[in-house]
Amino acid sequence: MAKQMFLNLPVKDLDTSVQFFTALGFSFNPDFTDENATCMIINDDAFVMLLVENYFKTFTSKPIADARSTTEAIMSFSLGSREAVDELVRTALTAGGAPSEEAQDYGFMYTHSFQDPDGHLWEVFWMDPAGPPKDAAL
Repeated sequence: MAKQMFLNLPVKDLDTSVQFFTALGFSFNPDFTDENATCMIINDDAFVMLLVENYFKTFTSKPIADARSTTEAIMSFSLGSREAVDELVRTALTAGGAPSEEAQDYGFMYTHSFQDPDGHLWEVFWMDPAGPPKDAAL
């Protein structure tokens, strides 16, 4: 079974991306940072590699999706409360992100989302530690 998770995302302007995610409270590993890439720390075992598009292209022969016009993936992560979810989305919008979907309240789970400066979709959620009721449907 995997021990760590690394998500690789292409970005147009690395400095803009670093400033945006720094405003959201993320930090970066300087050992994996240069003019082509940086390693954003999600937690001890999850990371997002932000790679300048030309560098990203060296890892694939497929074209890079334009995240502003197509959906490539939705990156999701949890926070400790509904209020923290809303605060992070407000911070993302203030820091240069764009709205994505409206907040959704499922009772035991609350989600909200935003787009980063490159159009990548991010969903932030809170989930009741007790989990969903037995009859809950998403």
